Amino acid sequence: MPLDRRTSAHFALFAANLIYGLNYVVAKGLMPVIIGPSGFILLRVLGALVLFWLVRAWKPERVELKDYGRLLLCAVFGIALNQLLFFHGLMRTSPINASIIMVATPILVLVLAGVLIKERITWRKLLGVLLGATGALSLIFIKPADGSSGTSVLGDAFILINACSFGLYLVMVKPLMQRYSVMTIMAWCFLFGVFMVLPFGLEELLAVEWQALSAGTLLAMGFVVIMVTFVAYLLNTWALGRVSPTVVGTYIYLQPVMAALFTWLFMRIGADRSGIPGDYDTAIGWQQGLCALAIFLGVHLVNRSDRER
Repeated sequence: MPLDRRTSAHFALFAANLIYGLNYVVAKGLMPVIIGPSGFILLRVLGALVLFWLVRAWKPERVELKDYGRLLLCAVFGIALNQLLFFHGLMRTSPINASIIMVATPILVLVLAGVLIKERITWRKLLGVLLGATGALSLIFIKPADGSSGTSVLGDAFILINACSFGLYLVMVKPLMQRYSVMTIMAWCFLFGVFMVLPFGLEELLAVEWQALSAGTLLAMGFVVIMVTFVAYLLNTWALGRVSPTVVGTYIYLQPVMAALFTWLFMRIGADRSGIPGDYDTAIGWQQGLCALAIFLGVHLVNRSDRER
């Protein structure tokens, strides 16, 4: 039996955030040893730009002149600021800390959606956001035994500003979803975005010694470009046409859990076998399990509220 539109959107959001959760670990291991953060972003945007325009060529769609301004703003907040700040922050902080700070996004989306596009804020939706935030933010107090966390104030600040930027993007792109296909929106956003990140990343991208990279490293870089930048953006934006921005934002609460699990996995595998030269250190216990439960309950409440609208 085929899935309905809303259920399909939830599967897409879960898959996108699973990819994002793995990205915290993979991208962290590549920077700055293999490639600088700005160069990595330029590589991501260039790769996704080519993929989106190739797919869009099968079904071209005309964009009205009045919508180019909003597309440009979506590129600023959803491509340039979002990605540059995220990778610069991730390079300076731990994968789990970065994923925890990102939980500010759903709260910002809830407020911005209520102000900018008049989305109704129900008590169940608000409770779900707060419950998920409580579970995710509680993770930050679970420290390693030696007290080290591998984080920095600057890195955390970059991630927080990135969360604000991504939250604004989710709200701003929603009206475009009513008029254009996801491929058209992504193609134009990445086209505008590549010119914004080019001045920051060109030097770092040209400095990469491609011939010296291992197969595992190239595979990891390909994952970030294709899966994180192309597939995850596609799934997120496609789902946004079927559920509210608040629901899309709330799925970010899954990322700390996934980042913790993948960090633990990479720590067990080791850099030699994974081919990614990262240094991962974390512990997962019953406290993380309780936090994860609160996160999943929060997502459930927001999703239920959205279904009952």
